[in-house]
Amino acid sequence: MTLQKRKLGRTALNLTELGFGAAPIGNLYRALPDAEVDALLERAWEAGMRYFDTAPLYGFGLSEQRLGRFLQTKPRDQFVISTKVGRLLKPNAGWHEQRAAFIDAAPFEPVYDYSHDGVMRSVEESLVRLGLDSIDIALMHDIGAATHGAAHGELMKIAMEGGYKALDRLRSEGRVGAIGIGANEWQVCAEAMDHGQWDAFLLAGRYTLLEQEPLDKFFPLCAKAGVGIIIGGAFNSGILATGPVEGAHFNYGDVPPEVMARVRRLDAVCKVHGVPLPAAALQFPLAHPLVATVIPGVAKEAELTSALNWAAQSIPPALWSDLKSEGLLHRDAPVPA
Repeated sequence: MTLQKRKLGRTALNLTELGFGAAPIGNLYRALPDAEVDALLERAWEAGMRYFDTAPLYGFGLSEQRLGRFLQTKPRDQFVISTKVGRLLKPNAGWHEQRAAFIDAAPFEPVYDYSHDGVMRSVEESLVRLGLDSIDIALMHDIGAATHGAAHGELMKIAMEGGYKALDRLRSEGRVGAIGIGANEWQVCAEAMDHGQWDAFLLAGRYTLLEQEPLDKFFPLCAKAGVGIIIGGAFNSGILATGPVEGAHFNYGDVPPEVMARVRRLDAVCKVHGVPLPAAALQFPLAHPLVATVIPGVAKEAELTSALNWAAQSIPPALWSDLKSEGLLHRDAPVPA
């Protein structure tokens, strides 16, 4: 298949409609040998992927280092890279709770810092790990009540008065091409729009076959402001890829009974039309005009091949109309033509 490119909001950036989510190459849930990572990235490049998203959190710098080592071998004008700010890496070779997710990761510990100086330092350290001279998109990572609970108010104040100003300065100086937020909740992105001009939001898990709440208020705000959307978590962390099977995951945890029941209904409609559920899940977000790209995280070449096949799968229009008539999709949700 040929991966088309889409303009990201009002920016000059064009992203391939399928991007590479680089959390897995930070040894998310399992350690990956360097050679396996290199082969995976080369396969993604050969398939036409030219947008890559990473973060200091992923493997505590390991994902950035691996991705940067690979991208240094490619023409700089042929790819778009995003990384994140909001966490600094503090030396720590010992155990900490994040090591439960990132196996055999680098000897650091991520520490939240949304301040002006913290964001400036984060970008500089990411550039060193990546071995690149510039970052195309810098995203403020995991700000919001879902992550920080009662501390959200205080951290949001620091982030908007400090971190945002740092990002805005870096953008005006041309050291980053675009700025945004990468979060698991749309509400914090909407809140941030009152504090500055953003270029893009990476929304993970909140606009999927299972969830379309952003259509009501948030996406209209983004359309008015010219903000582009990057979709992460199109499978809601697993359930829309595996289907309604025992041991499936939803939002990085167990699947609630009502979600499992809804996924069974989604899967049943897909089966009627001979369409794999993950194909519908991957293609659905791309129908929205605000969405520039969907970035599945893949850890193996077989997973990458599956994602590419799902993205190319032919889906009859009747599937989408049936999902709407069954009340499984928002009535106003754009669907693939």
